[in-house]
Amino acid sequence: MTVTQKPDAKTLAEQARARGAHTHVLDGAQHRDRLGTLDAIAAALSFPDWFGRNLDALYDCLTDLSWLPTGEHVLIWIGSDVLKQADPKSYLAVHGVLSDAQRALASGGERADSRRLTVVLADE
Repeated sequence: MTVTQKPDAKTLAEQARARGAHTHVLDGAQHRDRLGTLDAIAAALSFPDWFGRNLDALYDCLTDLSWLPTGEHVLIWIGSDVLKQADPKSYLAVHGVLSDAQRALASGGERADSRRLTVVLADE
């Protein structure tokens, strides 16, 4: 059995910047519940004040990103295991929305435009 370790955030950020992407870091170490995680994502991506603090609003903001510059935006989620262990159901829900938004903004996705979203899980 091979155990694969998550890459560290610094390396991921350097790789993203090297390809011209904008990096946004979400430090999940202090967020053990859904609402705290949603607020941390909103802060990391500078969501507008109208963000509704629920999963539908999360998806809407993630697939808009019009307040950010064009190009690829990489959300690096450090310590996602904190939420995963404290509240597995919320982790799956948030992770699912992040994955759906990433697909929607991908080339050929339903909301593809001049911005792309890449979400990566990282260790500190």
